[in-house]
Amino acid sequence: MVEVTLWGSLGAAAGGKDKLDIEAKDIRELFRKLAEQYPAFEPLIDRGIAVAIDGTIYRDTWSKELPEGAEIFLLPRLAGG
Repeated sequence: MVEVTLWGSLGAAAGGKDKLDIEAKDIRELFRKLAEQYPAFEPLIDRGIAVAIDGTIYRDTWSKELPEGAEIFLLPRLAGG
């Protein structure tokens, strides 16, 4: 089980929650379970969500393991230029 902090607009996709406890071993499983439990997450995942684990940001590294007790943040994709 890992505690995940939802940053910015991602909390709205989880019914206004800013923290979730999820049983997931890696980023792929985390995203799958988020989409199952909170269908509003699916389009956000498709657009891109960065995962920060203990201060390091991972993008497109879906097999990265989620260590127990790690600080995990989900960040929405930022647009701009």
